[in-house]
Amino acid sequence: MSADLHRTLARDTPVACAVVTASDSRTEADDTSGKLLCDGVREAGHTLEFYRIVPDDGEAIRAVLLHLAGRVEAVITTGGTGIGRRDRTIEVADRLIQKPLPGFGELFRMLSYDEIGAAAMLSRATAGLYGPEDGDPETLLFCCPGSTAAVDLALHRLILPDLQHLVWEAVRQPAAKPPPRPQFPVEPAGSGL
Repeated sequence: MSADLHRTLARDTPVACAVVTASDSRTEADDTSGKLLCDGVREAGHTLEFYRIVPDDGEAIRAVLLHLAGRVEAVITTGGTGIGRRDRTIEVADRLIQKPLPGFGELFRMLSYDEIGAAAMLSRATAGLYGPEDGDPETLLFCCPGSTAAVDLALHRLILPDLQHLVWEAVRQPAAKPPPRPQFPVEPAGSGL
């Protein structure tokens, strides 16, 4: 099937989303990137099931991501994707992601380069599918930088335009079963075959 047909099949289904901000300094009052994500998800017709600010701490980020695995269809994080000492989101995501979507980070950096030039290489934005520690990867994870401009770019140019299609591909599309193998009668040993 073509991508256009997949989009058509998936387009009327809202996606259950979660937003997580990784920051030692943000509060709900000044988390502009988190608010942009929450508002954007809702305005696109999806459901916002969860929003939380967690410290830039690997264990805190890991705990909230594992809590969300399998409970929502997509998690979008903001913050912690740079190269600073406290930036831990990508290290956690890399350990959890079972099926990477390298195109997200590649496209994000390409689009960022068009806007901010060589500084785009500082972003380690990434995406992929992950799941509970003992389960199948069913939850999409998008890790975006903390800047509002970067979040706006990722959300409106990459995530929202294809979110339903991505979820459909990842979880809603029934797994194709291989055709049954033909059964041949077993010949006794030494029968001359």
